[in-house]
Amino acid sequence: MKMQTITVDTAVSQALAEEMRRDHRVLTFGEGVATTRPELVAEFGRERVRNTPLAEGIIAGAAAGAAAMGLRPVIDLLYAPFLTLSMDAIMNSAGKLRYLSGGQFNFPMVVLAKTGAGWGVGAQHNHNLEAMFVHAPGLKVLMPSSAADFKGLLKSAIRDDNPVMFFMDMTLGYTPGDVPEGEHLVPIGQAAVLRRGRDVTLVSYSKSVAACMAAAQTLAERGVDAEVIDLRSLKPLDEAAILRSVRKTGRMVVVHEAAAPCGVGAEVTAIVVEKAFDALKAPVRRITGPDAPSPASFMLEQAGVPQAEAIVRSAAALVLSDEVAA
Repeated sequence: MKMQTITVDTAVSQALAEEMRRDHRVLTFGEGVATTRPELVAEFGRERVRNTPLAEGIIAGAAAGAAAMGLRPVIDLLYAPFLTLSMDAIMNSAGKLRYLSGGQFNFPMVVLAKTGAGWGVGAQHNHNLEAMFVHAPGLKVLMPSSAADFKGLLKSAIRDDNPVMFFMDMTLGYTPGDVPEGEHLVPIGQAAVLRRGRDVTLVSYSKSVAACMAAAQTLAERGVDAEVIDLRSLKPLDEAAILRSVRKTGRMVVVHEAAAPCGVGAEVTAIVVEKAFDALKAPVRRITGPDAPSPASFMLEQAGVPQAEAIVRSAAALVLSDEVAA
């Protein structure tokens, strides 16, 4: 398989272009779409690539209506906190009406939104809201960490007949990675095991995956063998991959940048406690961001982001406490 090294942002553009060529029903609109992706305007025209007013509720409502009528819109609402202005269209219409209509309507729409610390954009532009949408019936929620997964999952999301929330961490946008050339699809609902290990399982998604991989390397130097799982898909969640790993290692640390209360880490922990409690050798630990608005200061912002050092301390403590008990 021939590979190309491209950034996450380029991978997203490639996915959009390939799906728009493949299916004339795919269109994209939103806040600055035509400005930031001029190559799409040049190829597909302003009928299919449109800038919109800064009116998130109207953008999402138009997408829900377009999807119900047979189009496949991809909308960009820029920053994740802006999603709060579009929740009626996304949750009450797109998320529920396929069920309420008895399957008479499909809502094949994708909602793009940037999230995550790193740019110092302040609390009204930086807020990790993914768990709110995981909690909403009818929606699928994706949050990849690599350029290859951004491309493969976005293509799968565009082809899906359900509304898909697609969160893009801001600091990953210009991160390069190897992506297969040509057709590349990643199945929704399937986690990736990025590193095999036997002592402790590190579960994460988005840019926290890189922190887990760095932590796993440090742990290996200290004689602790960590397995790293990138969830990629938060809903549907790959429970089988999580349980399979925990039953092997007996220990788990869940890491994400979003705050702890009712977060994805809490759900992952509950699944393990309910279905693999007998395999646990130590309590499950969570490393998350603070339950507080994000500061605009870069240094303060980074203080709330899970770092590799904290993951190393937590994972090593689990293994050490078990060895001491033995």
